[in-house]
Amino acid sequence: MFDGVLSVRPTCPACGLDLRMHDAGDGPAVAGIFVLGVVIVVAALWVEFTFEPPLWLHAVLWPVLSVPLSLAVMRPAKAALIALQYRHRRREMQGA
Repeated sequence: MFDGVLSVRPTCPACGLDLRMHDAGDGPAVAGIFVLGVVIVVAALWVEFTFEPPLWLHAVLWPVLSVPLSLAVMRPAKAALIALQYRHRRREMQGA
């Protein structure tokens, strides 16, 4: 389904479905922000109150964890939104 990290192929290599009409928009980013944001903040608070690390460790640890996790969440979220769009707006995606 994907050509690069987040760019969608024009057609599905397995079934030939035309994917040029998809419009995931900002949905995957919003889903990632809400879900991953809650997870990271809860984890940061837990680490702070359990281990009381120095501030520099927080400044190093959380960006290193949140950036790769956000990229890992974005691709499945985008694929799920494209699949839901195809399911509910099939005629529009097929150009009919």
